[in-house]
Amino acid sequence: MPNSLCRNAIFAAALCLTSSFARAQFPQPDGGGLERGVLPARWLSQGNKCMEMPDWQIHEYNKDFYILRQSPYTDFEKPLIFLFFGKDKALLADTGSANGNLAPSLKIVMDRWLARNHRTSIPLIVTHTHSHEDHTWGDKAVQAMNDPAFPVTFVASDIEAQKKFYGIKNWPTDVVQYDLGGRILDIVPIPGHTHEDLAFYDRNTGVLLTGDTLYPGRIFVEHFAEFQESVVRLVKFTEGKPIAHTLGDHIEQTTTPFLDYPEGTLFQPDEHELAMPVGSLVELRDALLSMNGKPRRLAMRDFSIYPMEFGLITREERKHVEAYMKVQKDHMWDPQK
Repeated sequence: MPNSLCRNAIFAAALCLTSSFARAQFPQPDGGGLERGVLPARWLSQGNKCMEMPDWQIHEYNKDFYILRQSPYTDFEKPLIFLFFGKDKALLADTGSANGNLAPSLKIVMDRWLARNHRTSIPLIVTHTHSHEDHTWGDKAVQAMNDPAFPVTFVASDIEAQKKFYGIKNWPTDVVQYDLGGRILDIVPIPGHTHEDLAFYDRNTGVLLTGDTLYPGRIFVEHFAEFQESVVRLVKFTEGKPIAHTLGDHIEQTTTPFLDYPEGTLFQPDEHELAMPVGSLVELRDALLSMNGKPRRLAMRDFSIYPMEFGLITREERKHVEAYMKVQKDHMWDPQK
């Protein structure tokens, strides 16, 4: 390589490195003050011991943030819900699907947190990532708990209710903050999967909840243009912010790149980890933009894009899935059947 070309290459590399350093979130690799936490190395639904499996697996990320995953024994979609504690309030994102029986498990977490912190009560805000029934079915049971230790304020998963509660004036472009007491959550409207989707960014842990907009699995897009705009805005929102993990509402992908579990799978022994880097969100944005307004199904390494016109299953197909799930449940005692 001629000397001039060599010098240019070195200069370009230096610029690249300088740019990377300029974008660094913290001066030292010490966590930068973010609250540390641990995600599960393995979920119970990766096994097949039905009798030992609770309705909900409770995972303590850290002492003030909890992740609960619904058992495949009650729903093959195995939705996840998230519970944050601040000094003044707690916030629950989603309530699970039919047969989830969330209330007893939620009460366990609430009661133990109060005991650990030598408190007698804390208000609980119940809100949602979006309006689909596998994330809202438990609403009535949670509302009916009427426990004086954690009085519930319920926020329905519709645009007007969310605008009123969070103080969102301009939907969906406004990003607002909600303070739990020493814990600020950024509330980011991201319609597209449904019209009511919200993302939640926890400043204490750097965790970004993306609902069904991004997770390791099949991303069903009901309103493509709206979805694309939301993902573009969400990527813009993350700029300059420390993102420890993006956490979605499901895991459907296997550990094998470009391969997911079939719809209706109960036990997933080789499933993808829940957490995805913020780079996956950028990858989703770029994939959507590459379609130039013409939606198509597209398999990425760790997720797949399923526009409604090409990927969303119909009610009739759903009936077949539910029938398949029943067959699996009938054979749960012997997975080899």
